[in-house]
Amino acid sequence: MFQSNKEYLEFLKQSGVHSFLQETPNNLLDDKQKQTLDNTNKEVKSIDEITEIKDLIPLISNHNSPLSKTAKNIALFDGNLQSKLMIIGEAPEKEDDEQGIPFVGSAGQLLNKMLSAIQLERKNIYITNTIPWILPQNRAPTDQEILEYLPFLQRQIEILKPKIIYLLGTAAVKAILSTPLNLSDLREKWHNYKSINMNTSIKVLVSHHPSTLLKSPKLKKEAWGDLQMLQKKLNEN
Repeated sequence: MFQSNKEYLEFLKQSGVHSFLQETPNNLLDDKQKQTLDNTNKEVKSIDEITEIKDLIPLISNHNSPLSKTAKNIALFDGNLQSKLMIIGEAPEKEDDEQGIPFVGSAGQLLNKMLSAIQLERKNIYITNTIPWILPQNRAPTDQEILEYLPFLQRQIEILKPKIIYLLGTAAVKAILSTPLNLSDLREKWHNYKSINMNTSIKVLVSHHPSTLLKSPKLKKEAWGDLQMLQKKLNEN
């Protein structure tokens, strides 16, 4: 029905969909790169022409967003482009913005320890965020901002074709599962994600964002249970 993510996003806006209001997850919508590229002379492709992650960077750089005016760098991704596991967080922290790499701040250090606990190395995983720009005062992204950047996130998934997506935090859940349900209602079960340009669905697991765990250590027990579920599924694939 829709030939591109752009057309789908326009359809959502024209239909009055500016926030996520449904009560159940929508399963139908269902070397390491440094972010220091010089995009001055780089040809900017349309999102539907892009088949490599690196080509998303000039496209995002040319995207007219107020967030770009307050950010230092695009923190698009880190890790392995061939990974069967894709981790999606919320938005860059200060350190991420400075280095142009997601999850290198305090939350990133905790994430590294969490992955190590289930025998995973960060360098072997593809890590990204729902929003590639840092948000003012480290606030949570709005529903409109999530919708605005959703095509860029969808395209990453379509290019990588991971076997499993691990969502960390509320913003990532809204973007991928299109639901306002609490993490407590979505944890401990597997969901499916499938964009309009994909033929097969991807298994999705939800957990707490590392920054939340730093503020509320009592939730680490729940996060450990989620990691064990993730490890089991990875071993099956």
